Amino acid sequence: MKNKRMIGFLLVVCGSFFWGIGGTMAQQLFSLGIEVNWLVSTRLVIAGILLLIAQAIFKDRGQIFKIWREKRDAFRLLVFAIIGMLGVQYTYMASIKEGNAAVATLLQYLAPVMIIIWVTLRGLSKFTKKDAVTIVLALSGSFFLLTNGSLSAFAVPLPSILWGLLSGVTLAFYTLYVIPLLKRFDSLVVVGWAMLLAGLTMSLVQPPWDVDISVWTGATVFYLFVVIIFGTMLAFWFYIESLQTLTAKETSLLGNIEPLTAVLATVLWLKEPFGGFQWLGSSLILVMMVYIALKADREKLEERNDVGDADARVDV
Repeated sequence: MKNKRMIGFLLVVCGSFFWGIGGTMAQQLFSLGIEVNWLVSTRLVIAGILLLIAQAIFKDRGQIFKIWREKRDAFRLLVFAIIGMLGVQYTYMASIKEGNAAVATLLQYLAPVMIIIWVTLRGLSKFTKKDAVTIVLALSGSFFLLTNGSLSAFAVPLPSILWGLLSGVTLAFYTLYVIPLLKRFDSLVVVGWAMLLAGLTMSLVQPPWDVDISVWTGATVFYLFVVIIFGTMLAFWFYIESLQTLTAKETSLLGNIEPLTAVLATVLWLKEPFGGFQWLGSSLILVMMVYIALKADREKLEERNDVGDADARVDV
């Protein structure tokens, strides 16, 4: 079990890393004239098809269409695809387009707070000291990381703020709503179909083939490749797969590696300065990740000890 949880931690960290890189490169694509609607529809359709192909090659291909046999599963998949997958993709990209990747990422990562509040209000989980600590570390780390400690950094267009807040809501929904499907089907099937359906829905607004490629450069093609394969296909697959062994709260909180990646990519790639408060924010996020991992392992150990003590009392 411990090895599976470690794999889950690695998956969500890698997925969030790819998300961070993808968001930064998406901003570059917008600066090169790529439209938000076209990028969302194209990346989702291509990534969805590739994931379903991977399922057919490496896993149980029978699951690809089995997910449509029961109305309950089909309905949940459709809702997850349109509200969850398309919602996360479009709102995040729209926030980047209207403002910048840093603010969009910060607002999106209010999702852990929304998830903790939701599961607490629904009585699915008690609010603990661990929740309080992780929320403080996640939000303060993201704030310092993306604003360098200056409130003036929030001076962005209102549409960017609204889209960013919506991206946080949809990410919280995305993380929670998909869990029942993951208990019945492989993550490749769930994410693959969700991406394909979301992409086809967006194609009604902006078809992938309706684009002028004559103005593309080598950089455009490279950015598109990274955004589609790493920033979409692998990022979403790894994030969803991590929910097989981690809780929704752990996955969403560990996902804060995304803003860290986005800022580091900006510093190393775009050569922009990195302030002292941003280093503080990076440190807080890393502390949060270590805290979650150590706390989770300690809780599992305590559970096993409690079970062992109970067994011993029964034997006596």
